[in-house]
Amino acid sequence: MATQDPRSSRASSSDHEAAMAERRGRRLSLSCRLFFFGEDDFEGEATILDLSTNGCQATSLTEVQVGMVFRLSLFLHDQKWPVRIDGAMVRWVKGTNFGLEFTEMMPAQRERIRGIIMKSKL
Repeated sequence: MATQDPRSSRASSSDHEAAMAERRGRRLSLSCRLFFFGEDDFEGEATILDLSTNGCQATSLTEVQVGMVFRLSLFLHDQKWPVRIDGAMVRWVKGTNFGLEFTEMMPAQRERIRGIIMKSKL
């Protein structure tokens, strides 16, 4: 029976921790409005709790389920026009909170989010 080298599990664990720290480091805590639109006229409003260039965490009284795909309008502070996300998938749900991964968006929209995050870090 083969045994696993304990160093390999430690390395992957530290790699995972580093990746999570990097992910958390690029997130911006905020509170702003989000409108989401799904299939069959499904729509809702939420409050964004944190934001990154790849997704966000939000809370809503509208019930969502893992795997749902939405189009989004993010009404971020100091922005004249909403940021439009063409595709976002619900990755997790816990109570009224849920996580969205931005799966489809124009590069200019991603740059707008990146600029907001970078500006807040100054």
